[in-house]
Amino acid sequence: MKKKMTVIMFLLMTIFTGFGIIIPVMPVMVEEAGAAKFHLGLMLAVYSAASFFMSPVWGALSDRIGRRPLIIVGLLGFSLSFFLFGISAGNLWLMYISRILGGVFSGAATSCAVAYVADITDEENRTKGMGLVGMSIGLGFIFGPAIGGLLSRFGVSFPFFASSGVALLTAVFSLIFLQESLPPGNRTVPAKRHSSRWAAFTGMMKYLYLLSFFVSFTLAGLEGTLQYFQMSKIGATPFDVGMMFFASGIVGALIQGGVVRKYIKNGREKKAILAGLVLSAAGFVLLLFSSGVVTAAIYLSVFAAGNALIRPCVTSLITQKTNVGQGVATGLNSSMDSLGRMSGPVLGTLVIDWNENLPFLIGALLSLAALLLLQRYVILERMARQTG
Repeated sequence: MKKKMTVIMFLLMTIFTGFGIIIPVMPVMVEEAGAAKFHLGLMLAVYSAASFFMSPVWGALSDRIGRRPLIIVGLLGFSLSFFLFGISAGNLWLMYISRILGGVFSGAATSCAVAYVADITDEENRTKGMGLVGMSIGLGFIFGPAIGGLLSRFGVSFPFFASSGVALLTAVFSLIFLQESLPPGNRTVPAKRHSSRWAAFTGMMKYLYLLSFFVSFTLAGLEGTLQYFQMSKIGATPFDVGMMFFASGIVGALIQGGVVRKYIKNGREKKAILAGLVLSAAGFVLLLFSSGVVTAAIYLSVFAAGNALIRPCVTSLITQKTNVGQGVATGLNSSMDSLGRMSGPVLGTLVIDWNENLPFLIGALLSLAALLLLQRYVILERMARQTG
């Protein structure tokens, strides 16, 4: 299992490194194309919209034909999308096309990779496995913005060519070393292909999926507006923002790879989610008081610590409690994540023109409101145990 987890962790880190690369350089590329700020939000949104619609399709397909072939296809398409962005040279329409392709194929790689982890871990070790998944994603966000900020000094297109090359190499690596996790005997039959992704969105489970949406919505809103806010607040550069995400990513990865993996055992996930939501709300508020790059990085790290507690625990609960195929469940979870990433930047880039503090105040309020979703899930889970 260790070898399989290593390949999956590297794969997820590659995907989210590629996603993170765009955070510090995208505002510059949008400006060079002569486009308004709103296009930054839309460009982030179309990527996630494509992933939202396609993730459950890929996940359900992987329940029938296996995870490995779709992971490889996803990586190849992901590589192509970054190459297209790299050659866009101010062509706004080509940027949009590349982001749509990236969303379509990242949905294949991400949802199938998470389902892969669910396949190779038992219920007792599921949270540990999802902690490693979260750590890999966190490492991607550590290296992505930092690489984007550093390589932008060679030109804003250069990071995209680098990401394209790494994704291509990861596809080759997966082709050689990644073994299939879903034996033919455990695959669903084609007759089930018409099952709706929303079949999993029932009972107490829907509150977990809504939590996944809220967490991604607030994170994506922050990613889409942080640079604009810090440029106005402290005069931050793309490199500065990259370093902020670098510091916060280290904190997130340490929590997911250390605290979650070692100490959040089966049954403790709900307490970790509660703590994470409170920390996320605090991080949003603290960012309003940024006085320099160091304080901004510290406050962003508070938010990152909360996010690092929530994500793997929500995913673990979903994979433990689902009554549908793991591919459908993780595909829907990936879709909810993408829906949040689709709508968060759009709202953030809209309201920041009214008041630069608004995206962060909204994020704090939504994080606290999500506590009600967690409470509802806990009540229904307790009722289910009593009646079961």
